[in-house]
Amino acid sequence: MTCPQALLVCVAAQQAEHFVGLPEANLALAQAGVHLATAPKSNALYEAYSRVQEDVQQTRNEPVPLHIRNAPTQLMKDLDYGKDYKYAHDYYKDMQIEDPDHPPPTKVQEYLPESLQGKRYYEPGQQGKEAGIKKWLEKRREA
Repeated sequence: MTCPQALLVCVAAQQAEHFVGLPEANLALAQAGVHLATAPKSNALYEAYSRVQEDVQQTRNEPVPLHIRNAPTQLMKDLDYGKDYKYAHDYYKDMQIEDPDHPPPTKVQEYLPESLQGKRYYEPGQQGKEAGIKKWLEKRREA
């Protein structure tokens, strides 16, 4: 994941081969190979996905918290579906703007079932694009 563009480059090369064929697409395929060979490497996304899959298997029957459930019927409203729901956009306008009056939505309310609250899956490394993602995540987590 340190190079999010890698997938786009590879799909573009595959599409070039599909549309124009060989040998004309050889350079597109070579470019994709060089891109992959020289891109920074990380297994942070793979590790995160593995942890998510584990939790999916172990907590697959966790109910959605009542406060974020849709309540299209009176019965559901009577069962407190959607009660005390806080529409995140009422609490922040743009995640890029540093405004203490508009905290990130996770500071407004919890969206996960109890057993998953506070879990972190993706922990980016220090290489490639992950370094910037890591910095952005740390900033969000401190807010």
